[in-house]
Amino acid sequence: MSTVTINQANDPFASLAQGPQAAAPKSAVDAGQDRFLKLLVTQLKNQDPLNPLANSELTSQLAQISTVQGIEKLNATLGALAGNIDAGQTLQAANLVGRQVLVAGDALELNNSGARGGFALTQAVDRLTLTVTDASGMAVHTVELGAQPAGTQIFQWDGLADSGARAIDGHYQFSATALAAGQKVVPQTLAIGRVDGVGRAADGSATVNLGSLGEKPFADVKRIM
Repeated sequence: MSTVTINQANDPFASLAQGPQAAAPKSAVDAGQDRFLKLLVTQLKNQDPLNPLANSELTSQLAQISTVQGIEKLNATLGALAGNIDAGQTLQAANLVGRQVLVAGDALELNNSGARGGFALTQAVDRLTLTVTDASGMAVHTVELGAQPAGTQIFQWDGLADSGARAIDGHYQFSATALAAGQKVVPQTLAIGRVDGVGRAADGSATVNLGSLGEKPFADVKRIM
């Protein structure tokens, strides 16, 4: 808050009403503070001498200035903290380059080593079924995995189709269904991707580039392989 001095004999409120004389641009809060002070001075100058402004009222109005200033400082502090968190996330993400991670998705990449994917369950299930489909959406392989506990699990597909022949290497998708006590449960499907690079989103948060899986928010990484 600007320091206020009262030094004119004819009008004890004159210097206060004039406000700060600094030439620097004012922030929105500073401008609001000046308006508040001018209104307060006008109120004091024109108050009823027989019913002057009570000390409690004056204190309450002055406290409003401190509240607004406090909010501005808090917002500035939180903004700086958020920036530090984003920078820290980017540094953490950079350490993942070359590593494989689990993110939300349903993609499978089949090669001579097979294909791996994952799923997450919020509760234990009695039965879980995985279905692999090709680019046209046709089912290539279906497997029953039986009972599964709550949490995140990784599965391996050897590339064999239901026909017994080996599927062609390339891009596939998979889905998962589950039952618990006869009730349908929807698992979250998870794709495995290799981190080729890191970046920053428009909001400043860190992102990871997962090649064919595209760019994903760093916060979406479920597990580091």
